[in-house]
Amino acid sequence: MKPSPKILIGHKNSSFLARCHHTLIMSMSNNSTACGLNLHLNTMQCPFHVREFGRIMHGSQQVFGLLSSSFGQSSSIGLSATRTTKRGVSAIAGIDFKFKSRDFSSSVETCENINGKMVYLKDGMNVKPIAEERVDNDEDSVGGEEVSGLEADEKNNKSENEQEGGKVEEEETEVEKEAWSLLQEALVTYCDNPVGTVAANDSEDQQPLNYDQVFIRDFIPSALAFLLKGEKEIVRNFLLYTLQLQSWEKTVDCHSPGQGLMPASFKVKTMKVEGKSEEVLDPDFGESAIGRVAPVDSGLWWIILLQAYGKITGDCSLQERLDVQTGLKMILNLCLTDGFDMFPSLLVTDGSCMIDRRMGIHGHPLEIQALFYSALRSAREMVASDENSKNLVGEINNRLSALSFHIREYYWLDVKKMNEIYRYKTEEYSLDATNKFNIYPDQIPLWLIDWVPTNGGYLLGNLQPAHMDFRFFMLGNLWSIVSSLGTPEQNNSILNLIEANWDDLVGEMPLKICYPALEHHEWRIITGSDPKNTPWSYHNGGSWPTLLWQFTLACMKMNRTELAEKAVALAEKRLPRDSWPEYYDTPNAKFIGKQARLYQTWTLAGFLASKMLLKNPNLASLLWWDEDFEILENCICLLHKSGRVKSSRVPDKSQILV
Repeated sequence: MKPSPKILIGHKNSSFLARCHHTLIMSMSNNSTACGLNLHLNTMQCPFHVREFGRIMHGSQQVFGLLSSSFGQSSSIGLSATRTTKRGVSAIAGIDFKFKSRDFSSSVETCENINGKMVYLKDGMNVKPIAEERVDNDEDSVGGEEVSGLEADEKNNKSENEQEGGKVEEEETEVEKEAWSLLQEALVTYCDNPVGTVAANDSEDQQPLNYDQVFIRDFIPSALAFLLKGEKEIVRNFLLYTLQLQSWEKTVDCHSPGQGLMPASFKVKTMKVEGKSEEVLDPDFGESAIGRVAPVDSGLWWIILLQAYGKITGDCSLQERLDVQTGLKMILNLCLTDGFDMFPSLLVTDGSCMIDRRMGIHGHPLEIQALFYSALRSAREMVASDENSKNLVGEINNRLSALSFHIREYYWLDVKKMNEIYRYKTEEYSLDATNKFNIYPDQIPLWLIDWVPTNGGYLLGNLQPAHMDFRFFMLGNLWSIVSSLGTPEQNNSILNLIEANWDDLVGEMPLKICYPALEHHEWRIITGSDPKNTPWSYHNGGSWPTLLWQFTLACMKMNRTELAEKAVALAEKRLPRDSWPEYYDTPNAKFIGKQARLYQTWTLAGFLASKMLLKNPNLASLLWWDEDFEILENCICLLHKSGRVKSSRVPDKSQILV
């Protein structure tokens, strides 16, 4: 019996054009078992139009992003099979089951119930992305098989071990075994398929808030840990299911954000459909978040993970699927849309990334720019090379060159640059101005003068007209190293600065999310007297162990592995003793955070990813980007152009008012 997908649309009256309170459900059944994609969007009050379903059409083929016939094919993930359920989220301590492929019918039917409140579209449109046929054929092919990073790494390790006289592979420590066990307990299943991990899994937490949801940014270290261990299906499921959530209309107070926005998180819920209990996915695009801020970083992380999946597993068929290509281009179009901004950096509001509360990072925060740069480099390698993508690839190349120059030139700060700023003239009005952003020298804080070593430097936290944020933001600087957003000299200088200020940035637990903390009147004005972001707590100078994997990757890229090993050893001693908290407080990270959740998933996943990266340097090298000389050439070409280019649209003299 073939599975029968359906779309359920609940609305207050029979007219689709009326203002509605709607619920979208896509479900698939296999022998009366619910499996597939259910969407629960009952928090959205908005006009719903039939045309919304056709927004992502490609020719005559509609791309709902439905799971294809090759989705979920695997022999086994190979974990233990003990099922648990916590706080309404279906989670398992392990998985040991077969994934079955799903088929779809091409027929479409509609019906309406007695009350006229539900419309069913049964046997949804058959979607067979172009890449799927190639995947099926690859199973029978002999030549041209792509070798995954894991397979290559195993061969290299085997060769090295043979040369060293049969060196035995390093065994997992007790701390690593504990972390893996906790990570498996945090797994979330949807229709018996693992789709992610909850943010925190503390059984004694009486108020989980949204920590029982699967966050895109939080799942990244978990995904890398699974990929590095050879367990790819959960990552594939996560990428595809979050892609489905991207396609639907999101509305807050009658306004819909740009199409292509990825959710911050989603939750698996159980609800009654036709008298039967079915699991549904309930996404949050920011309409439930604190401050109602859209998660700008979610789509960027999704692109980065998509490429990492292909590089480590060697399976590029996922990237080539039509629905994946469509979703990828939607994210890029959202990011590359023209606006009023004069700079190539992305303009965002406060709270749109890992620092998701008011912390004075609105504008052009470094973290977003580094992720944006990485996502563009990843997308450039994955976008299908055809006539329809030529303009998009050209836009990506131009933006990469402009963004690279902008960050390297204007965000960089070392002793020499600090002295230049100190001597800046202000109120310069010309194309050749030195102080292009009209920065006032008195903005340089006193603590900074002796904090930056002579052989070190870092990228500023933010840059806007008449404003430089001199705080050191860890994630933005680390990811600038990983993505080669900074020059090789700048990247080394960043690590020199971290090493020179180890007590400030690492202390008793790696790593400070930003330094220094906002205190006194600055804290009151910038955070709005936020009781959670008090000085040296949470986002305001707190220490976050999840940053460990990014620090490890940056150190390995720059051949500074000893720094990563030192930080990992420090975390390994304390994290299990403290029950894997979310963050630490005080300037030296002495205390567990006052509101930190215990058994925080990305804390233990970040530790595991760091350990596995150190054990598998060949795989680690697949996750960073080297200097791109094509981008540098484009930078040089852009610099040779004049500051002002004559417009190609010459107005008629009669249209010019004098």
